[in-house]
Formats: sequence, structure tokens, C-alpha cells
Amino acid sequence: MKDNINFKLSLETVENLETFSQILNKDVNIILNEALEQYFDNEQQKLLEKNMDDENALTNLDFNEFWDDIEI
Repeated sequence: MKDNINFKLSLETVENLETFSQILNKDVNIILNEALEQYFDNEQQKLLEKNMDDENALTNLDFNEFWDDIEI
């Protein structure tokens, strides 16, 4: 795993980081880590919901569809 990743931030984002760092009295790195953790949690939740929707689409039969070909 890489220890360093190079990336670019817009000037507006950098200014917001500096502003919120001062307002919240938090280090910029802490703000970035918290923001990324929240992003990853949100994306994971979206993926889980999508997977559940996909599974439901495969198994979502109404009563008549389910019992149509079954003889008792």
C-alpha cells in the first residue's frame, strides 16, 4: 500500500479546508480523513442498497407468479 498519494484540490476546496480548520480548530488532515470516512460510508450504503434492490428484482414474484407452475 502506498503511503503517499498525489492529488489536486481546487482553490475553493483548499480555502474551505483552511477556513473550517480555523473555525473548528481541527487539523486539515483530520477534516480530510473525516470527510473521506463519511464518503466511503455513504458509498458503501448505496452499494448495499443497490445490491438489495438487484436481489429483490430477481426474487420479487407476486403470489400468482410464484404459485403458477406448482402443483400440489
